[in-house]
Amino acid sequence: MSSPLLDSAQRYGLVSRFFHWAMVATLAWQFTGMALKITVGRENAIAAFIMGTHKPVGALLMLLVLLRAAWALLQWRRRPRQPRSLLGRAATAGHAVLYALMLYIPLVALMRDYGRGRGFSPFGIPLFPETGQQVDWLMAPASASHGLMGWVLLALIAGHILMVLVHQAFLRDGTAARMAGRLSRR
Repeated sequence: MSSPLLDSAQRYGLVSRFFHWAMVATLAWQFTGMALKITVGRENAIAAFIMGTHKPVGALLMLLVLLRAAWALLQWRRRPRQPRSLLGRAATAGHAVLYALMLYIPLVALMRDYGRGRGFSPFGIPLFPETGQQVDWLMAPASASHGLMGWVLLALIAGHILMVLVHQAFLRDGTAARMAGRLSRR
């Protein structure tokens, strides 16, 4: 009998599910803040509060992505497999792009903060000290792409959700249950 913590060929275990849903909540927080900033402005108290947490929550998201990726590698042989069809290969590629963007976006934001010389201590944990020196080449990638890639990520997340709904409603292949269904003892 396998542990409910571990992945299996039929479903994702509790650890994988925790990482998935923690990242869903974190990303929802980040995108809610951006949507509020755009629609009601930074002066709104709720928008200001959420926007004030954007950087530390982004650092938390990057940590979750790294932990989730490490866990996925440890569970690689146990995890549910994508079919060897065109749809399966597209799903694998889509997940790879999601992971890449979830790493890239906070990484370039960290580079920008370091390049500004201000230092960064999310949740009081020092990641790098204040230097007071601006390094333009470190700031450039984030200035050029952080926000744009964030919106690309949101579009891919919407596509991911749409495909889950397609699997659930039309293909009826149990894909959604692998991450959201009841854990059975197998």
